[in-house]
Amino acid sequence: MKVSEYLKLPYKISIQEINDESGHYFFATVEELPGCMSDGKTVEEAYKNVHEAMELHISEMIAENMKVPMPIASEKEEYSGKFVVRIPKTLHRSLALRAQKEGVSLNQYALFKLAN
Repeated sequence: MKVSEYLKLPYKISIQEINDESGHYFFATVEELPGCMSDGKTVEEAYKNVHEAMELHISEMIAENMKVPMPIASEKEEYSGKFVVRIPKTLHRSLALRAQKEGVSLNQYALFKLAN
């Protein structure tokens, strides 16, 4: 497989908000690719940067004739990646404002919060 084909697969990306001596940032890792990580000032930037890291990581693995791990997925169950949940209007407003402050869509912000 080519790098571009691997990048289309559903690898599990985790993004964690960090506040430490280095400052405030978001740290991203790829579960199936140990050592593949990146960060960013926003969730969106961390997500973009980890995709670039994935491209480099997978390219190196292919160049070294290493087996590239496939995404962890259930063979028996398929999920659409969509579910509907009703929340109070005040929570909806609060989440929308936080997403706007981070410069990301409400969907991206909710995904980040659900993943952590």
